[in-house]
Amino acid sequence: MGDPLALFDLTGRVACITGASSGLGRRAAQVLAAAGAQVVCVARRQEALEAVVSDIGPSATYVAADVADRAGQKSLCEDITRAFGSPDILVHAAGINTREAADDVTDDGWDTTLALNLSAPFFLSQHLVPAMKAKHWGRIVNFASLQTTRAFPGGIAYGTTKAGIAQMTRAMAEAWSKDGITANAIGPGFFPTELTNAVFSDPDRAARNAAQTCVGRNGELSDMDGPLLFLCSNASGYVTGQTLMVDGGFTAK
Repeated sequence: MGDPLALFDLTGRVACITGASSGLGRRAAQVLAAAGAQVVCVARRQEALEAVVSDIGPSATYVAADVADRAGQKSLCEDITRAFGSPDILVHAAGINTREAADDVTDDGWDTTLALNLSAPFFLSQHLVPAMKAKHWGRIVNFASLQTTRAFPGGIAYGTTKAGIAQMTRAMAEAWSKDGITANAIGPGFFPTELTNAVFSDPDRAARNAAQTCVGRNGELSDMDGPLLFLCSNASGYVTGQTLMVDGGFTAK
């Protein structure tokens, strides 16, 4: 029996993380780099990306781009592969929640949410999967949500995309896992990120959410490290098509 910890070693792997300028995407870039991967950080805000790359060091680079721009995805993929080669690992952490009530959803709000949360992960993966197939190894990690299975006020567009993520993840697994590529999703509970500022800026609301969990607290960024590393490494070689809820048991109650 070899060293079990070697299952989590990402030395020699290249990881691409979207939404890497802040929150869970930034944390993902830091964790995968610490595990040995070379990381490509993708987001729209160049200054924030520069800060992430500076924090990680020479094993990181960035591409400032809008992953939801369908017309620009081919050139985006070329930029992603330029520094370290084609990614072995894709983490789709970019997302938006317009928080529009059902009666107030706009065409633009709906289309923007679907384009970033659902279409971008699929088409970016489709562009980069051929290189994974050639290596017969790949990891795709999508981001689901509590709203994958729960309906929240003001979340009809967001929740629709996150329910779609669960099915897309299963369909990705069906299509590509025979080629050595696993596809899984992580469903975060309430974590302190830019996307959840509205929640954590209200202490009473944050406390109610914490009470809804089985463990009695909201998430901390470090709570995501182990599950993410598991799904991005050899440790999860026989796990595919799954949505792993990292929510302190919120959805168990």
